[in-house]
Amino acid sequence: MTNFPHDFLWGGATAANQIEGAYDQGGKGLSIQDVLPQGALFPPVEQPTPDNLKLEAIDFYHRYAEDIALFAEMGFSAYRFSIAWSRIFPQGDEESPNEEGLAFYDRVLDELEKHGIEPVVTISHYETPLHLAREYDGWTDRRMIGFFERYAQVLFERYGSRVRYWLTFNEINAILHMPLQAGGILTPKDQLRSQDLYQAIHHELVASARVTRLAHQMMPEAQVGCMIIAMPTYPLSPRPDDVLAALGAEQANYAFGDVHCRGEYPGYFLRVLREQGVELEITDDDRQDLRNTVDFVSFSYYMSACETADESQRIPGRGNVIGGVPNPHLEASEWGWQIDPVGLRIALNDYWDRWQKPLFIVENGLGAQDRLVEVDGVMTVEDDYRIAYLNDHLYQVGQALEDGVDVLGYTSWGCIDLISASTAQISKRYGFIYVDRNEDGSGTFQRYRKKSFHWYKETIAAGGANLTG
Repeated sequence: MTNFPHDFLWGGATAANQIEGAYDQGGKGLSIQDVLPQGALFPPVEQPTPDNLKLEAIDFYHRYAEDIALFAEMGFSAYRFSIAWSRIFPQGDEESPNEEGLAFYDRVLDELEKHGIEPVVTISHYETPLHLAREYDGWTDRRMIGFFERYAQVLFERYGSRVRYWLTFNEINAILHMPLQAGGILTPKDQLRSQDLYQAIHHELVASARVTRLAHQMMPEAQVGCMIIAMPTYPLSPRPDDVLAALGAEQANYAFGDVHCRGEYPGYFLRVLREQGVELEITDDDRQDLRNTVDFVSFSYYMSACETADESQRIPGRGNVIGGVPNPHLEASEWGWQIDPVGLRIALNDYWDRWQKPLFIVENGLGAQDRLVEVDGVMTVEDDYRIAYLNDHLYQVGQALEDGVDVLGYTSWGCIDLISASTAQISKRYGFIYVDRNEDGSGTFQRYRKKSFHWYKETIAAGGANLTG
């Protein structure tokens, strides 16, 4: 049995574009998500269309008080959410912010404070204002750094006394695989030059560092973290070439954390640039800016993968969105995401040893097709599969704590059912709370507590003492 620290942050996580809805209310402008009706891997359309479930999502915009009360009932000490950039700056490049958007998040913070829940705020979570994507091709343009700084400064001025934990970019390393989703880049991936992609990455890293410096200047008590996808990659065999292939895959993700934590580009990353003929435009100010390192590292963890140098065995897994090949020793979810609780302990130890920064697991969970049933006169979901998944992963967090890893907290992804980022489905449910909304857009939006709701409540109350290995 592991005793989690008394100040361990237990909670859940969501993103604005996947829960809020109200895409055209409160002065909000369009974001890239409003024209991505089919998820992360499909091209955008010209205008929002009725089949885009994100336009209404789960209507958190109008139901936030009810939802936060349910989070409080579970005992959350933290709630990670994102602010929609296009609610604050509808176009993204205006001089002045939209007061209605700012006021909405004031109300959200009011509810969190009422229930004693610590806000963990993501500044940019896969929802670049559409105007910035169309006018500037997103982060390929250096001017984006200034727009992002202005946006962040407004947030710090408005909410700085109310928010201690800030994340700059969600899953910043995803830009390598999903340039539109993570970088607001409208140029199709198969037409995007390596020069432009890596320059966009550089612009995001500089913007993240500048905003980190700004936060430390304006809010000395605040903690700023980067946020990356963690996907431990194992060699498919003990062959040295496979081990090297796995290392290369790991380094593609390490690079983003290395810059955030060490303040400069690592040598292996510079070699990748040289071999691809990329010459980054880096100013002396950029190099100085990158020295503004983060206070902690946050990450998402859903799966691990394998890598091999043998092209004949490089058969991609159905759920491996960011590469790798399936592990023959692991089972997978309904969406093909391989389930590896031990991989979470491996990632925690690896990151702690590498960066010596506190770690924060801000996404982890199981997407599944839940079925609403009546039990003893109460509508619920008998999601024992989710309980097993979360128990096994949290048990490994406990093991990492015993290993000496400094873990700030754990916020389960999609603590209330939301619209999937990768598939734009609501049938891929993650939550402890079932939302009555269907793939065809029908439903009452009624909320129901799943069986996992009560299990997570007990786990938080017990400080993890009920977890079994």
